[in-house]
Amino acid sequence: MRKLYIIFLKVFLIIVLTNLKAISDEKIKIGLIVPLSGEYSYIGKSILKSTRMALDKINDQRIIIIPKDTKANPIDTLKVSNELYNSGIKIIIGPVFNESNKYLDELNEVTFLSFTNKIRNNPDNVISAGVNAISQIKTIKKYLSENNLKNTIFLVPETEYKKEIEEAIEKSNLILKEKFIYSKDPTLLTKQIEDLTRYQQRKQNLESEIKRIENSNTFNNHIKSMV
Repeated sequence: MRKLYIIFLKVFLIIVLTNLKAISDEKIKIGLIVPLSGEYSYIGKSILKSTRMALDKINDQRIIIIPKDTKANPIDTLKVSNELYNSGIKIIIGPVFNESNKYLDELNEVTFLSFTNKIRNNPDNVISAGVNAISQIKTIKKYLSENNLKNTIFLVPETEYKKEIEEAIEKSNLILKEKFIYSKDPTLLTKQIEDLTRYQQRKQNLESEIKRIENSNTFNNHIKSMV
């Protein structure tokens, strides 16, 4: 995952250099907003380390990354983003979580490259860099089409992602035989799987078939004994 991020960041920074047409010793400042303290600090520190590794590989002294701590909450995210904007920065990498995007539309002159894979309710100035629901479902749709697979049942978790997945299915025009909403609760999930797979009906059919075969064998044995 870290290698993928480094490659992605290298490409992104090269595009920034090209678009801004940086020359001579002109400095390009880019913000990096990630959680550097609190529960998710390990994520932020890993991203910061990977960013520095990417800069080392690019080896361009014009690029300056300025990290800020979002504390993984939207209020601090807006606060540090404002600080970066007031220092002249208009391109910011981050934040990590979708919830942190909440107030970023207040900085409509700033472009954010967010790590989240959620795109629902994102402000217009936030670009989702993660693999989102629409891109995943389009890939599934392509695979189904290429392999001529039909009668597809799509399992959707009863979580915060449910609405986004349903919207992605609709926008992708994915044709399904059935859409099945399942619970994260294992005590409910077992029963839901049984309903989905028609377990009781298949069990009854199997028992009936076994009984039929047994009766058939009994009958055949009876005939043989009479011969």
